[in-house]
Amino acid sequence: MKKVCVVTGGGSGIGFAAAKEAAKKGYYVMIVGRNEKNLQVQ
Repeated sequence: MKKVCVVTGGGSGIGFAAAKEAAKKGYYVMIVGRNEKNLQVQ
């Protein structure tokens, strides 16, 4: 069973970096932030 990580403030800065690291380690990542444009998956 995979672990889930919820990151607030994930659109930029430390939150963005934390989300990337969690994803690299195999977590399912849910990102929350104020700016929808910054949260779009590229």
